[in-house]
Amino acid sequence: MSSTWTSLSSASRSAPTSATFTEAVTLSETQAEHFDVAYTATTQPCPWPKAYGGDLVASAGAAAMRTVPDSAGGKSLQSMHSYFMRPADIGAEVRYEVELLRDGRGYSTRQVRAYQNGKPIYVALASFAASEPGRTFAPGQPHVPEPETLPSSAEYLSDRQGGTMTEESKAYWSGGRSFDMRHVPGPVYLEVEGERAPHQAIWVRPYDALRPVPGLTRGQRDLAALAYVCDYTILEPILRVLDLPWARPGLVTASLDHAMWFHRVPEEGTIDDWLLYAQEAGHVGAGRGLGHGRFFTRDGRHLATVAQEGLIRAA
Repeated sequence: MSSTWTSLSSASRSAPTSATFTEAVTLSETQAEHFDVAYTATTQPCPWPKAYGGDLVASAGAAAMRTVPDSAGGKSLQSMHSYFMRPADIGAEVRYEVELLRDGRGYSTRQVRAYQNGKPIYVALASFAASEPGRTFAPGQPHVPEPETLPSSAEYLSDRQGGTMTEESKAYWSGGRSFDMRHVPGPVYLEVEGERAPHQAIWVRPYDALRPVPGLTRGQRDLAALAYVCDYTILEPILRVLDLPWARPGLVTASLDHAMWFHRVPEEGTIDDWLLYAQEAGHVGAGRGLGHGRFFTRDGRHLATVAQEGLIRAA
């Protein structure tokens, strides 16, 4: 086991933290080579052959947000539409080039293109909107058991093994992802727990209070946190309906494209509490699956909506 994973495994057994997320979205400004502004970030450790997709989405979102101030009366991130073109190396630098496409009174638009090893690996369009008064409607959140009544991933996996799960992946699932995740009706790590229905819900909360991120306001950091955590489980309703756990030998998954709409900037402290991530499977076929998700605060406020299509291959 590498020193990185020795450290991660030890952390997951003692005191997991949310530092992985904040380190992922900590950017360094650099000289632009292709567009108007450029930043670099380093992909975070994970026990797979490629970097975590949410790492790229959140870092690209952070890069775009750094070019659009969200001061009083300003604009906040309203949506992102992304394509994953090539796998990203783990623990390696990614360059995020931002093109300032438009700045209007009510809306701004940015293109972000991520480069690694001299090739584009990810591209996104990000839209920013100023707040406006108007009528509101939001769907209600599903009624599910409270998070305190559900096992954490670490508790669920503590005495389990099997399939392709290694000590590294067990440590990652248990405490290496910055966020505690509690499944309803049950996890899909080693087997599909609960009904093989095309929907599930996840309670998510950072292991400890999120740290400040240089260059981002508190609100921008919290929007980046939603973008970061959304990709971990958005394909799970598809795996659930197909009866494919993550540790199934021969299973191959990959993010293909992603869309996310941010309906409001979370109030201070919201992201540090439990959020309900309600998910369902859309169309599944041709080796691909479409997942949908909605983030709610514990008291039912609708924060964001996600749609993502992924590659699903099973031997």
